[in-house]
Amino acid sequence: MKKFNFKYRKISLVTAVIATAMTLSAFIPSQERPKEEKFSNLKVLPKNTTPEQLKEVMHDFNASLGVKCGFCHAPSKDDPKKMDFASDENNHKNIARDMMKMTAKINKKYFHKGSKEGEIKAISCKTCHNGQKHPEMKIASL
Repeated sequence: MKKFNFKYRKISLVTAVIATAMTLSAFIPSQERPKEEKFSNLKVLPKNTTPEQLKEVMHDFNASLGVKCGFCHAPSKDDPKKMDFASDENNHKNIARDMMKMTAKINKKYFHKGSKEGEIKAISCKTCHNGQKHPEMKIASL
């Protein structure tokens, strides 16, 4: 009789745990795969830029220029503590776009995929800015 009680208790416990888990799962919203975020004001970056790619580009700007988001992005009109990332009100954003186009043209014209080892393969924001908002002008003497 004791074996029967122990088996019965074990089966009852397992059944109760499974039933509880199933009941709770009905109240917890299922985790759907988030829809791919679409950005509304990409003018230089490709329209299919992923959030991860955009974050990487923005982090590169942060590091290369030593700035935070508010350097190029305007504050939100609804909540000035937040950024309006789509807005073009801050002129630094347009300057950044022009600089991106410039570096892309330079890289395309002068730096090829078949560069020899040890050669500079490309330029980036950091090449000139080196962690500064405004790059230092160095005039080469002849």
